[in-house]
Amino acid sequence: MMTTDPPSDAGHPSPGGHPGEGAHGPLDPVPYDPSLDDLAGLPAEQVIEQKQSRAGRNLPAAIGVGLGLGVVIVAPLLLLKESFIPVVTVAVGIGLWELRGALRQAGVEAPLVPPLVGTAAMMWAAYVHGPQGLVLAWAITCLAVVLWRGTGRLDGAGRDVLGGVFISTYPTFLVGFAILLLAPEDGVARVFVFIITTVCSDVGGYAAGVLFGKHPMAPTISPKKSWEGFAGSVLLCIVGGSLTVHFFLGHAWWIGIALGIGVAVAATVGDLMESLIKRDLGIKDMSNILPGHGGIMDRLDSLVVVAPIVWAVLTLLAARPV
Repeated sequence: MMTTDPPSDAGHPSPGGHPGEGAHGPLDPVPYDPSLDDLAGLPAEQVIEQKQSRAGRNLPAAIGVGLGLGVVIVAPLLLLKESFIPVVTVAVGIGLWELRGALRQAGVEAPLVPPLVGTAAMMWAAYVHGPQGLVLAWAITCLAVVLWRGTGRLDGAGRDVLGGVFISTYPTFLVGFAILLLAPEDGVARVFVFIITTVCSDVGGYAAGVLFGKHPMAPTISPKKSWEGFAGSVLLCIVGGSLTVHFFLGHAWWIGIALGIGVAVAATVGDLMESLIKRDLGIKDMSNILPGHGGIMDRLDSLVVVAPIVWAVLTLLAARPV
């Protein structure tokens, strides 16, 4: 999740987008600077900054912000689980704003109002009405995107509608599965299993990649992601999944093995997918709202894809305590 992959078209203005000049607000995409690909010839202060961590991030800032985000997520779950829903809704809303801004780099003017309203509707429907409610709210949101964009000019309408449907699905619809995890009586425990196992993927992959990474997994998409890092993700996810499934939910430890493998694969796919989107759009981060992390979507990338996997595994394999 802490990738610093250089976009293939970095440094070139995208059609209909912003070429990366002048000041950028905290929610604006952060253009990639190709001069950072190679530290040779850079001023000493830039070399020091880039060497702060092998992930290319300010590691102390990233850790501090990560801990703060952890408090924001955990506190509502411990106090009143329903209060977790508005926290998720706000986070996804910011992520939508970032993703829409990133798509504008490619000349896609995705409608914003229907996906934002749909975010709140999908989170509520998932909690109250389950999977059927989530799917229905998503379908209505997509229809609203079509109708909203249909009132404007015809030029680029199809592209804009597809952009609106995309941001209504990734991240909103997929994050809805986290709310499905929250809904049951043991929902708080299920959400903790989801979060802890996903964090295990991030930590295991980062540590193993930094210590042992030698064989790139997808060098054209994310040069710093290695097979050794993936192995670390799988290993720590299996450990974290087995322990949390057994002690938090009271289910057999082997369910945690299946969960851990699924989470590691899904988290890696989500990470690579986000990297591919950013590479194609010529940006480094979705925004700079989170020091050391980038934007909200830069943190949600793996969580978004992992949520449906965790919900499916726990629904199919952990229907009742063992």
